[in-house]
Amino acid sequence: DLIDRYGADGVRMGMMLSAPAGNDILFDDALCEQGRNFCNKIWNAFRLIKSWEVSAEASVPEASRLAIRWFESKQNAVAAEVADLFGKYRLSEALMTVYKLFWDEFSSWYLEIIKPVYGQPVSKQVYEDSIGFFDNLLHLLHPFMPFITEELWQHLSDRKEGESLMISPISISTQVDEEVVSRFEVVKEVIGAIRSVRLQKNIAQKEALELQVVGESPVAVFDAVITKMCNLSAIYVVEAKTDGATSFMVGTTEYALPLGSKIDVE
Repeated sequence: DLIDRYGADGVRMGMMLSAPAGNDILFDDALCEQGRNFCNKIWNAFRLIKSWEVSAEASVPEASRLAIRWFESKQNAVAAEVADLFGKYRLSEALMTVYKLFWDEFSSWYLEIIKPVYGQPVSKQVYEDSIGFFDNLLHLLHPFMPFITEELWQHLSDRKEGESLMISPISISTQVDEEVVSRFEVVKEVIGAIRSVRLQKNIAQKEALELQVVGESPVAVFDAVITKMCNLSAIYVVEAKTDGATSFMVGTTEYALPLGSKIDVE
C-alpha cells in the first residue's frame, strides 16, 4: 500500500530515515512522503539541466566558475563523509548527508548560481561539469534509491548495452579545498541577509541594489556569486557606511545597503 502511494524509492527512503543505527524504528508515513517529494526534486533537477540550450561559444560566467569550484570540493567532502558513515553502518545518517547535499547545496545553491538568464544558452563547460556532478550524486544516492537513480543515469548520456549504475564504480576525488567550502558558508549568510532586507523593506528582486562592505571583505573572491544571487549593481569596500543605510553583520564584518531612493525613509 505504501509503495502504491509513495513509490518504492520513497518508501525505502522513509524506512531508512526512521531507522537510526541501534535505535527502535519510529516509523511514520510522513517520512515516505518526504521520500516521494525528494524523488520529485531529483527528477525536476534532471529536467532543468536537460532543458538548457548548450553553446560551445558561450563563455563561462565568473559566478558559474566559482560555483563549480565550490561544489566540487563540497561534493568530495560529503563523499568522504558518506564512505566513513557506511564503514560504521550508520546508513540513515549517510542517506541524510547525501539528501542535504542534493536538496540544499546542489538544487538550492549550485543550480541557482549557474542557471542561465531566460532564453540564453549555457556554456558547454558548465553543462558538462553539471552533468558530471549529477552523475556523482546519482552514484551516492543509488544504494538508497535504486530505481529513480538507475532510470535517470540511463538518460544522462548514451549507455552501452548492459551498462548499469548498479555496477558503475564511484570515482569521486578526495581533494577538498577547505577554505573555499568554509568561505562559501559565509557567502550564503551574506546572500540570506540581503534577501531578508529585501523582504522586510518590500523591495522587488528586479530592483538592483548596491552593497557596501565596511573595512575589508572576507569573501571578495565570491563577489560575482553575491552579485548574481542578490541582483546587485555594485559591491564597494568603504571606510564607513552611508547614513541611513540598512546594515547587518556576518561574523565580524559589517555590510550595508543604501536604500534611500528605494524606500520612503520617513
